[in-house]
Amino acid sequence: MTHPGEQFYPHGVHWDDPLPRGTLPDLLSAAAAEFGSRPALEFRDRPISYAALETLVETAASAFLRAGYGKGHSVALFLGNSPDHPVNFFGALKAGARIVHLSPLDGEIALSHKLSDSGARVLVTSNLSALLPTALKFLDKGLLDRLIVCEDDDWRKVGTPQTALPDNPAVITYRQFIDGAAKPAQWPVMSADDVALLQYTGGTTGLPKGAMLSHGNLTSAVSVYDVWGKRSRAERNNPIERVICVLPLFHIYALTVVLLSSIRRGHLISLHQRFDVESVMRDIETKRATAFPGVPTMWIAIAALPDLDKRDLSSLVSVGSGGAPLPVEVARILEQRVGMKLKSGWGMTETCSPGTAHPKEGPDKPGSIGLMLPGIEMDVVSLDDPKQLMPVGEVGEIRIRGPNVTKGYWNRPKETAEAFVGDRFLTGDIGYMDGDGYFYLVDRKKDMIISGGFNVYPQMIEQAIYTHPSVQEVIVIGIPDDYRGEAAKAFIKLRADAKPFALEELRGFLTGKLGKHEIPAALDFVDELPRTPVGKLSRHELRLRQPSPQAAQPNKRLAQ
Repeated sequence: MTHPGEQFYPHGVHWDDPLPRGTLPDLLSAAAAEFGSRPALEFRDRPISYAALETLVETAASAFLRAGYGKGHSVALFLGNSPDHPVNFFGALKAGARIVHLSPLDGEIALSHKLSDSGARVLVTSNLSALLPTALKFLDKGLLDRLIVCEDDDWRKVGTPQTALPDNPAVITYRQFIDGAAKPAQWPVMSADDVALLQYTGGTTGLPKGAMLSHGNLTSAVSVYDVWGKRSRAERNNPIERVICVLPLFHIYALTVVLLSSIRRGHLISLHQRFDVESVMRDIETKRATAFPGVPTMWIAIAALPDLDKRDLSSLVSVGSGGAPLPVEVARILEQRVGMKLKSGWGMTETCSPGTAHPKEGPDKPGSIGLMLPGIEMDVVSLDDPKQLMPVGEVGEIRIRGPNVTKGYWNRPKETAEAFVGDRFLTGDIGYMDGDGYFYLVDRKKDMIISGGFNVYPQMIEQAIYTHPSVQEVIVIGIPDDYRGEAAKAFIKLRADAKPFALEELRGFLTGKLGKHEIPAALDFVDELPRTPVGKLSRHELRLRQPSPQAAQPNKRLAQ
């Protein structure tokens, strides 16, 4: 068979089914035209219809155009899960700009790099105290020309901590920004090949890189999921799903699997600003949510509910775990106690999320990441020669190509060239394919740590630790963590006469310099750190010296 695994696809689903591609503003406009009064978003129990969302987006787009942020410009979003995100995401795109996602979980070092690297001189954020003070720092550092501040109370006051805006002409409220903005006679013309999003990712050999994701990449990714789920939807008479969105919209998994895919199909997205297990259970038990894509930390919390046996999860039809490895025991608990089968697929930022998935019916293959999805080609090549294909069952590096795969990294021609063999992208993940076309991950080439579904870069942590006056040398590696999948551990060689300090002292020192998910969970002091023959500190050798073979876990960048 040309495409291994197609024999296990759902009935009526074929590898070569058409995968329509287009632009993201057209995707929203088509949904607004078709679904009109149907609710698109629900936030703090307030619904927003598809027609109303389109109107809000057009207002935002008009304001971006008036301000000069159209074709050729980058607009950065520093937002959590509120309607402010989709309104400004689609609004800037409709104006012809490209989006730069900034994660509120990142530290100042990484965020500053993403702003300067992307060339974004305008930032949209919120007056929430968790966001605005950091955004103001970028303005003070000269990284921005304008700061647009959405006001959280616009979406119903709930008493969230907020920060007052300074008296600065470069800082403007969102209401001021859109005031009086008129629609243009014609919206900017764009093509599926235009870059829609700079989504930052990377390894440990340098700062994060901006994957250039085109409108065509992202709409193709939505089409992949459309094709994969068409039989299931048809069997259920194409119902309107209520999709829980706790996953952060600045993450590629939530953006594609939740926001874009739900809008394409006319579903209702139930937005949560943060994960609270009882709020999610209310959505499931009371509001009868039908779909919940999550990450392992969320499923761990649900599996740990003391009264799980008495909770009603029967409304859920579609569930998934992505972003990080799902502990086998958690999947087992959920299946035994509530009859819910959770399986993980694989994907990455550079593929706009889709890569592999498990068919609803098919062989049960514990530890597998599933089959390659329609329109996507994956193979395994030699670690020594990325042009040499490996036989079935043989371990090598996984390659991928498809309409959803990035064309490269922003302003990084060298890294782009190194990432491709022809039109096939080298994932950096090491694994194999079995005789049925199921893929497995066994190791990784990159040193990136996946903590709670987020990419953590050891070099960024090391840079911050090196600012501690007692530290002479440091290596950071990933260690297994029951809750987050992986966590960072620092191995430190102290300066002469310096005294060891407690982990909590180090964590306190790093607070503010790094994101919470980047701060080490463990610490060891050593007399010497391992080095390569040319004298460089060696993470690889350090991992080999760890007493447990589990010290370095496979990099299972997962997606539904």
